[in-house]
Amino acid sequence: MSIGAYRERMCALGCSLFDRGLVAGGAGNISVRTAKDRILITPTGGNFGRMGPDDISEVDADGALLTGAKPSKELPFHLSLYRARPKTGAIVHLHSTYLTALACRQDLDYENALRPFTPYYVMRAGSLPVVPYYRPGDPRIGEDLEALARKTDARAFLLASHGPVVLGDTLEQAVDNAEELEETAKLAFLLRGERIRYLTDAEIAELRP
Repeated sequence: MSIGAYRERMCALGCSLFDRGLVAGGAGNISVRTAKDRILITPTGGNFGRMGPDDISEVDADGALLTGAKPSKELPFHLSLYRARPKTGAIVHLHSTYLTALACRQDLDYENALRPFTPYYVMRAGSLPVVPYYRPGDPRIGEDLEALARKTDARAFLLASHGPVVLGDTLEQAVDNAEELEETAKLAFLLRGERIRYLTDAEIAELRP
């Protein structure tokens, strides 16, 4: 796929996320690895509903801007995850309602914020480790994400009091994974107080690649 096609696809999917309320205002960011040393990322403060292809930032592996607008302040943690996961092709960071609500809870299990109760959560995310709260843009977010990405096989992470970070082999897969994860969080809130049937260890192992 050409750089131009990647830019247009990022805008189209970003607009779809915005239109369905999975991101609001200038929050969130999306990145795509187009080559070993090239990454496209949405611009700082960019609104997914109004972004154009020329607004997308192109940076090298060190984060130096090559073309486009100023990149998201969260670029460092995207770079950290690409270093830790060479096969990752795209990253989606949202402030979606239910996952952000989950991120604000005091009783989070930092090893895995969502205990598996649906097969698609396991297949899409695997698990949901938590990064402690840091202000947006703090370099420690990237450090902690990189450490978790090297230690676990999770394809999603939750930034405490902030929101989810979701990985995929492709841009479309990263977006699909993020949508499935948000739906899982929504179900978790709807099921509060109910007797939930959680998946067994054997059932989880059967779903893992």
